Amino acid sequence: MDWVTCSHSPSCTGVARQPYGSCLSHLSPEQLTDALAAIRPGRLLDLRGTTIDSDLLARVLAAAEGRPGRARMDLARFTGEARFTEVSFQGDVSLDGARFDRLASFFGAAFAGNVSFNGARFARQLSFHGARVRGHAGFDKAVVAGDALFGQAAFARGLSAERARFDGFAAFDGAQFGELATFRGARFGRTLSFRKVRGRAGFESVHFASGAYLSATERLAVTGARVDGALDLAVEDCSVDLRRIEVRGTTAVRLSRAHADLESAVLRGRATVSGRGFCTISSLRGADAPDLSLFKLDLSSCRFAGLAHPSGLRLTGCTFAFTPRGVRFSLRWPPLRWFSRRRALADEHGWRGWTRGPDDPDGPDGPSSPDGIAALYDALRHAPDDDGTAADFAFGAMEMRRAATRRWWLSLYWLLCGYGLRTGRAVAWGVLLVALTAGAVLWAGASHAGRRATTPRPAVPGPAAHR
Repeated sequence: MDWVTCSHSPSCTGVARQPYGSCLSHLSPEQLTDALAAIRPGRLLDLRGTTIDSDLLARVLAAAEGRPGRARMDLARFTGEARFTEVSFQGDVSLDGARFDRLASFFGAAFAGNVSFNGARFARQLSFHGARVRGHAGFDKAVVAGDALFGQAAFARGLSAERARFDGFAAFDGAQFGELATFRGARFGRTLSFRKVRGRAGFESVHFASGAYLSATERLAVTGARVDGALDLAVEDCSVDLRRIEVRGTTAVRLSRAHADLESAVLRGRATVSGRGFCTISSLRGADAPDLSLFKLDLSSCRFAGLAHPSGLRLTGCTFAFTPRGVRFSLRWPPLRWFSRRRALADEHGWRGWTRGPDDPDGPDGPSSPDGIAALYDALRHAPDDDGTAADFAFGAMEMRRAATRRWWLSLYWLLCGYGLRTGRAVAWGVLLVALTAGAVLWAGASHAGRRATTPRPAVPGPAAHR
């Protein structure tokens, strides 16, 4: 400890008040009155290591007229209800390692600077509802045994609760974060309600022992998190990082003009991802979701390679990128190729080099190989809700098989009738064959007539020749 401790007992860690040599809780009534009279609004309030009951705290705040300045209360212990309701702190506040045996209420409190509760212990409920923090708020490694209420709170420079533990119900509904709110490595023992929140939030490697209701604007990261219950997520104008998340219950993700990444996500229960406005998913690579439904999403850049249960995917109103149309020349056989316009997976676009992106690490036999893409098309051909997309996926599967095997009969099958999926091509070949046949017949008839016209007839002997 970096302060002179109370001389009343070797076990007392309270900061000593001079000239008495004892902390506030061990002063005589006369000495306490004099010490409280020395406390001024806007001035330093030093309660480090001091044991404070409800009555002593009320007298201290009254002496400071509810407007203490810089407050140092590290390792303080509050044995009664700690009510800092609507107190206005004029400077930084430090409560690192403090202990609250009963209710800790900062309802409507205002902090002009930073506030730190790092390593603090709350045996019961913590209320930060409606608090205003102009600086940064820290709750790293804090433990809240009861409910934690942060609704309508505002943190101008963000909030840090890394490796914190919330054993009770936690509510941040309507909170505002001027900068990032991070909960990396935290644990929520009961339901977390994080709805209608403004600002960025990060829940990397968080363990939700129950359900989680999340929202954010700008950015929301839930990378590597584990949710033992249900996950309900709603974001607007935001990017959502759900890579490597594991959800044991149901999953509902509602996007509004947002972007999501579900690479390597594990969704055990029923999962739905829906979009309103222009919403995209960038990746489902390696995802394990046996019952996943996607509604009204742009999947033109979404990679599907390594999707564990593609047959369990359902697509409603989703859009895909189209293949480029026209004739192309290549150094590979065949040198001349043409492409009909069809919907295709981003994996095929990447394999053919139609889109720019990172190099595919799967190799020639990996899930992004022609065989792997063909298997994806086969598994996904029944996922779309429209017949056009399903037919394009069936065509794409045959295209990938033709690219993988290079068998002549597949090329002939493609050329003649487009694998039985392009009837117009077969009709065109039939019309061409009929035209060629008719032309040949007409040419043959014209040639025969021409030969007859040019061949001289033999002379017929007249009557004079017989005389």
